Amino acid sequence: MTAPVGVAVVGCGTISHEYLRNLTAFPDLRVVACADLDVARAREVAERYGVPVAGAPAEVIAHPDVELVVNLTIPAAHAAVAAAAVQAGRHVYNEKPFALDAESGAEVIEAAAVAGVRVGCAPDTFLGAGLQTAARLIADGAIGTPLTALTLLQSPGPESWHHSPEFLFQRGAGPLFDMGPYYLTALATLFGPVRRVAAVARRAREERVIGSGPRAGTRFPVEVPTHTTALLEFAAGQAATMVFSFDSPLRRSGFIEITGTEATMELPDPNAFDGRVRLRRALADDWVGVPAEGTTTGRGLGVLDMAQAIRAGRPHRATGELGLHVLEVMLSVAASAERGEFLPVTGTCPVPDLLPAGWDPAVGTRAETP
Repeated sequence: MTAPVGVAVVGCGTISHEYLRNLTAFPDLRVVACADLDVARAREVAERYGVPVAGAPAEVIAHPDVELVVNLTIPAAHAAVAAAAVQAGRHVYNEKPFALDAESGAEVIEAAAVAGVRVGCAPDTFLGAGLQTAARLIADGAIGTPLTALTLLQSPGPESWHHSPEFLFQRGAGPLFDMGPYYLTALATLFGPVRRVAAVARRAREERVIGSGPRAGTRFPVEVPTHTTALLEFAAGQAATMVFSFDSPLRRSGFIEITGTEATMELPDPNAFDGRVRLRRALADDWVGVPAEGTTTGRGLGVLDMAQAIRAGRPHRATGELGLHVLEVMLSVAASAERGEFLPVTGTCPVPDLLPAGWDPAVGTRAETP
């Protein structure tokens, strides 16, 4: 087949706008339908982006022109919607986290293999110019042999500005599960799978207070740790120290450093598609910047790469296996903090290939149909 891949977006919340702005512009995709439990909202979003069909999730997934479902529902529904898409014979791309538990995530992967369809998972920020440039430099030996990584995510927490922050302090969230996928995916695409972890975690307060919006002053319970420090050992031998905190008066995010035998590299924010890359060689007095090369289009690159891979018959890069492995690492980190011991991570994941030089999502790769 050479026609654009037919796409349905399921879940029309805030994040859907970031996706749809790009998905509707890519020549290799055709957004066929939008779906939401709130059908009126699905119709509104579909109309805004010129999408011809809107409806409930089940009817949209079953639409005959849909080949690939982009699952942007809430985390608690990720596995169920993905399973429904696979059962209907559709490829599916999940927002992060892949699922809330490893068992349901693995079931989706296994069912997709039986059905002969593909599974993908966000984040796809590693396909952006910043992290692709860093990956190329490492592959070319710019820092020698990679040895260690340090990542930092620190803030006082989102309740000061978020109007409804309760879900960010419930199961499946907190700083580890909400922001961890960006940092862990970046490292997994550079180092490969994690072998074992150790962690400590704390919860600074039992309650938090909404700081802005119509519910300002409302107190709500904190159900998960709000600070986690983790030590990771990768199967290839590298080690990483990672901090995820909603308890810090000092705001510091997007911090990733990788140290090799010859130099240290400062990577861009893994929650963005651009950013600078800097190198500091042994005994050097300062950093040297490296221009980032690649696309900064934004969310949806993983969906596009997956669609192009479907047509070309090659592997896609933001795989479900990668998303599942990142989930397994986060679950092991949380369990290690509770048990106070090193824990193994039994799963694995492929290291995605680098994008071809000059890859441009605005230029379709399919052959034009008459």
